[in-house]
Amino acid sequence: MDQMTTTDLWAGAVQDVIAAGRRMDRFGWVPATAGNISRRLPDGRIAITRSGGHKGCLTQDGVIEVGMDGRAVHPGDRPSAETLLHCQLYAHDPAIGAVLHGHSVASTVLSMATADGVLTLADYEVQKVFEGQTTHDASVRVPVFDNDQDIARLCTVVAPDLGRMPAGYIIRGHGVYVWGATMDVALARLEGLEFLLACELEKRKLRR
Repeated sequence: MDQMTTTDLWAGAVQDVIAAGRRMDRFGWVPATAGNISRRLPDGRIAITRSGGHKGCLTQDGVIEVGMDGRAVHPGDRPSAETLLHCQLYAHDPAIGAVLHGHSVASTVLSMATADGVLTLADYEVQKVFEGQTTHDASVRVPVFDNDQDIARLCTVVAPDLGRMPAGYIIRGHGVYVWGATMDVALARLEGLEFLLACELEKRKLRR
């Protein structure tokens, strides 16, 4: 792979991350400096958002390279504290090409309102966006993990559910993690999950 091709691959990944940040910001899923976005390149490099930046206002400088250990490749770059959760997914499944993390109102409130370790979504047509879901007449399980500032420790809690989370997962009081083979697939699944969580939140309001 020559240098020009390598450079072009990186530029494409950066643009994918920037575009995803703007799309997520448009829906209000990455307020302030919340959230993080990554894309794995065919050569194994990982492009991820720099810590502290607003995801709706990303520039090329806001996307950095990290290794599978979550560490920045270039000195002085500071990745998100949650980079290891992205790397965990990439290490688990070589087919994953993009990971998205957002902080929506629905995911935050619903995860704090349930004492269970799972939210179950059922009977929605939109749930067919998730891998393995072919009908509305089914249910999809979305694990809810307690928040932990020790990300390495949180990874050990998430690990047993890897491979059994077609709709992604939620960190309680924090937000969702969703992934896909491409950025477009990951975004479609994120929008599907956020739509369903918003519906669940509205249903709970109606029950009052």
